Amino acid sequence: MTKHKFPPIVVLTGAGVSAESGLPTFRGTGGLWQGYRVEEVANPAAFRRHPELVHDFYNWRRKALLDPRVQPNPAHRALAELQQLVGPEHFYLVTQNVDDLHERAGAKQVHHLHGELLKVRCSETGEVWPWVTDLHVETPHPSRPELRGTLRPHIVWFGEQPLKLTEVYRHLQQCGLFIAIGTSGNVYPAAGFVQATPPGCRRIELNLEDTPTSPEFHEHRRGPAGDLVPALVRELQVLWDSSSSEC
Repeated sequence: MTKHKFPPIVVLTGAGVSAESGLPTFRGTGGLWQGYRVEEVANPAAFRRHPELVHDFYNWRRKALLDPRVQPNPAHRALAELQQLVGPEHFYLVTQNVDDLHERAGAKQVHHLHGELLKVRCSETGEVWPWVTDLHVETPHPSRPELRGTLRPHIVWFGEQPLKLTEVYRHLQQCGLFIAIGTSGNVYPAAGFVQATPPGCRRIELNLEDTPTSPEFHEHRRGPAGDLVPALVRELQVLWDSSSSEC
């Protein structure tokens, strides 16, 4: 089967994909971090008021992601295999997660709606760099050491716009298969992505339970992403192999 026979695919992943890798949840127990609500340490105003506190929060999250026990799970690996099967030109992976587990599993050109935990950005110049160590107010600017206090996590905070939405919507409007995996269906604009797909698009939702956007999907599969995603990828491969042999 030649690659152009595959439908354009858009996959949206959320926290339910990474939870099975042992990564601490974004909000933690009761939505608190050291007595602070996450909203209080993940917004631009908080960074202006208490930058070191915000840095401490993201330093903790960065360490958690780099723990050797946190590794891609079967869902991450299956999506990387699906991308390789259909070719990157027919596969667009967009994630609400800020971890790098998709990339570690072998996926290419992953679009992170909410930024990336292992990168930092200069609030003045907009430059972005890979980053795996702690970040502090006095950490020197990588290319302009005289600057202090301009570096911040490369994360989309509450009140900020998700990254490259125009590109995301362009892919959604052209896709023939939309798969949403482990996303709550509560956070916009991602919760509205299914409504941006064309009328003939096949829409599949994989999650532990129903979500507010479940009625928008044609198919619903319930269970852990590590079980559901590899099974779906195998099913799609059989379907496409079968249709190819009939051509």
